[in-house]
Amino acid sequence: RLALAPLLSPLRAHGLFDAVPQLISSSLHFAGAVLSRAASPGKVLVPDGESDDLASPAQPEELQIPEDIEEQTAEVNMTGGTAEKLQSSEPTQGIVETITDGVTKGVKELVVGEKPRVVPKPGDGQKIYEIDPTLKDFRSHLDYRYSEYKRIRAAIDQHEGGLEAFSRGYEKLGFTRSAEGITYREWAPGAHSAALVGDFNNWNPNADTMTRDDYGVWEIFLPNNADGSSAIPHGSRVKIRMDTPSGVKDSISAWIKFSVQAPGEIPFNGIYYDPPEEEKYVFQHPQPKRPESLRIYESHIGMSSPEPKINSYANFRDEVLPRIKRLGYNAVQIMAIQEHSYYASFGYHVTNFFAPSSRFGTPEDLKSLIDRAHELGLLVLMDIVHSHSSNNTLDGLNGFDGTDTHYFHGGPRGHHWMWDSRLFNYGSWEVLRFLLSNARWWLEEYKFDGFRFDGVTSMMYTHHGLQMTFTGNYGEYFGFATDVDAVVYLMLVNDLIHGLYPDAVSIGEDVSGMPTFCIPVPDGGVGFDYRLHMAVADKWIELLKQSDESWKMGDIVHTLTNRRWLEKCVTYAESHDQALVGDKTIAFWLMDKDMYDFMALDRPSTPRIDRGIALHKMIRLVTMGLGGEGYLNFMGNEFGHPEWIDFPRGPQTLPTGKVLPGNNNSYDKCRRRFDLGDADFLRYRGMQEFDQAMQHLEEKYGFMTSEHQYVSRKHEEDKVIIFERGDLVFVFNFHWSNSFFDYRVGCSKPGKYKVALDSDDALFGGFSRLDHDVDYFTTEHPHDNRPRSFSVYTPSRTAVVYALTE
Repeated sequence: RLALAPLLSPLRAHGLFDAVPQLISSSLHFAGAVLSRAASPGKVLVPDGESDDLASPAQPEELQIPEDIEEQTAEVNMTGGTAEKLQSSEPTQGIVETITDGVTKGVKELVVGEKPRVVPKPGDGQKIYEIDPTLKDFRSHLDYRYSEYKRIRAAIDQHEGGLEAFSRGYEKLGFTRSAEGITYREWAPGAHSAALVGDFNNWNPNADTMTRDDYGVWEIFLPNNADGSSAIPHGSRVKIRMDTPSGVKDSISAWIKFSVQAPGEIPFNGIYYDPPEEEKYVFQHPQPKRPESLRIYESHIGMSSPEPKINSYANFRDEVLPRIKRLGYNAVQIMAIQEHSYYASFGYHVTNFFAPSSRFGTPEDLKSLIDRAHELGLLVLMDIVHSHSSNNTLDGLNGFDGTDTHYFHGGPRGHHWMWDSRLFNYGSWEVLRFLLSNARWWLEEYKFDGFRFDGVTSMMYTHHGLQMTFTGNYGEYFGFATDVDAVVYLMLVNDLIHGLYPDAVSIGEDVSGMPTFCIPVPDGGVGFDYRLHMAVADKWIELLKQSDESWKMGDIVHTLTNRRWLEKCVTYAESHDQALVGDKTIAFWLMDKDMYDFMALDRPSTPRIDRGIALHKMIRLVTMGLGGEGYLNFMGNEFGHPEWIDFPRGPQTLPTGKVLPGNNNSYDKCRRRFDLGDADFLRYRGMQEFDQAMQHLEEKYGFMTSEHQYVSRKHEEDKVIIFERGDLVFVFNFHWSNSFFDYRVGCSKPGKYKVALDSDDALFGGFSRLDHDVDYFTTEHPHDNRPRSFSVYTPSRTAVVYALTE
């Protein structure tokens, strides 16, 4: 039942790190030269008086396609796409009136501030060829991809009243409440019969049988009790019992808003979640505007306590959010929000897509956390999983209606062999409704400020990026291995996010380097705001396995700057992936077992500790300085968190019979030792202080998003990298022993420079070899192809940032 794959390293593999080397782009695209139950419970959306009638007229066998789109499609011969028609049960067709120019009539207009929320109409999708003329060689594929996107947009407009209405499936499916009672609907076309069971009817399958419509949607209405109370009490257990081709089974609603695991039980139980008004959390603070540059603190609620336990939303709100703000980050990215029955999956084997994980508290606790983050001015991003689903059949979507093809592709195409999970059929109408509504739910109900989409590489290719080396040849991206249905879904969800929530952030985890990934959808792109620049972290691990003498400055710069023109990237030195069992954090790669005995300031250091602390700071700053327009750090790594992450687990027996030992279900390595970073008698404190200073430097100068970036020096013998970003000049000396006096530094702007950040400062665990009171005046002496220069002292293994002051 449980995926064994997480113990075989798929937690790391979900990012496909081992399958793909660093991204190699055409030179055309280089960037320039370079369950706490304590808080009050959650809000359930209530239909606003609209008819609950789902009956709809029979649809033609094929969806209506505008003539111009049909002509485009006919010219293309399905290059790189799937020949499957869009599968549709269309259970909620007919609930809206006709549309004009893509804007729904008869649907209550939603407003952001004073502006109506409207998903823009599709463009012509042709601007991508102006941005990147190389794409013209693949016009047949790209035009077909865009025609498919326009075809589905037109079908949604025609049959569903537009994307805005289509993405509110949670108002019709699952449990909805009206003044008269509760309506429950579930799409399960494979089921022969269905009944709603739960605590409210003593689990009697004959008490509340459901009826099926022509589209496979089962429905039941439960009127209020005679005293006006709800037929299903808030907080009680509910499931749907179905007679299916695979036998009789009880399942949790695919649209359930909360589920819990009873003590001593393995499967989760669906919970009818509809608290009284006085217990619903009411948001108090506006959502912050999107900052120019993102500085993201990646977090996992459960392991965010120094104590060996599962932490709560409430504790994270009160203890961790102020820390994140103090450190200088402006966004928190939270993993493992969607409910997942297997804790050690890191949240990537989702079982209940609309339910926040009950391990950490209630939905109201989560809302309170998000509201507090907004009060602090922090964006809250959700690590959302639409790339695959848990293969659990008791509490997940797998085999929900007794068939293999309900939400997923059938046969091998519907199974991810490495992740041991199910793969969505993005060509299915109801899958589109489910996933688009899911993205909308988290933005609407919980006020998340955007998403980091997990496993996008796996989605976009039928080979999922496994055992595939991407070299940057465009033929690798636009061919028969491309899952056009999945790419079109990503275009639709980005349309939805940016149309209805203009300030929301959309980040895609892609290691393949898909061209057009961060170009807006109307221009022909996939529509993400940022790509996660994943090759950088792999490069650091590669270098840390080598001697210092082997490090190539040009190779480091190339990896950090190797991204496409006009494509924003979120970069990182290490995320959660590098901290899992079987791998090491950067700090542990650098210092290893010395971290156990020599991190106290009252005892002598060692050469390994001195090297590790120095390089830990330099690696992070050069990554932030050159790697992208956004920066990410996994919690605790800012101060060099020791060891690895190991979730509590017992022994597991593999299909081969081999037994993998557990860790006695220990939480010892499933927590964050913030006390280490805060202790003024430990060397961790210096690394934490440096990370904080680095964030505040970016906040002050905005160098990550400056248009001016120039790498003037990559000196292999000196092991020196020098570059300009905005009005700052960065000088990195990676040499293990050589310090350089009167080292000339090229620059573009004249004036006086002063030290703005010095990794060698004693506050940061350094040796204070620089005088910060010194002024550095430029001369009209060209150097390294720069019109001016000034001279500095650059100690070994230091990074110094000089700021123009006048």
